[in-house]
Amino acid sequence: MPETPQDETYLRLAFAAARQARENGDHPFGAVLVDADGTVLMEQGNGYSSEGGDMTAHAERVLSSRASREYGVARLRSCTLYSSAEPCAMCAGAIYWAGIGRVVYGQSEAHLRTITGNHAENPTLDLPCRDVFASGQLPVEVIGPMLEEEAAELQRAFWAARPE
Repeated sequence: MPETPQDETYLRLAFAAARQARENGDHPFGAVLVDADGTVLMEQGNGYSSEGGDMTAHAERVLSSRASREYGVARLRSCTLYSSAEPCAMCAGAIYWAGIGRVVYGQSEAHLRTITGNHAENPTLDLPCRDVFASGQLPVEVIGPMLEEEAAELQRAFWAARPE
């Protein structure tokens, strides 16, 4: 399925989840899961700080785990995960194993790295999610980057002010 007019709307909901995560003291990343009918099923912000410094508590990974428990693969195949930033390799693996069939993301991992640099809390793994998904047996459609500059604004001030 190509990009849809609703993709921008739902992607901005992921941006809102990222802003909320930042307001709660976490890294500014967010994800939203939407079913084929356009119903928002779940929202998730990054959980690094709220999960006690868990480096694996990325919004997409946590949402994928929750969705896998809540819904079956049959339903998740027709769902879209919207993410403020491109899912890293770990998150792409979680999305794949949960069975989510489509991903739309804002900022690319490569672009994110130009903002975070070599920050200890975000050692960017610049491996495109498309490459991770292409290694699997199940297809995962990927749209992105999309609204990349808007997504990048979520990151700039946060990482500039964050001590290394």
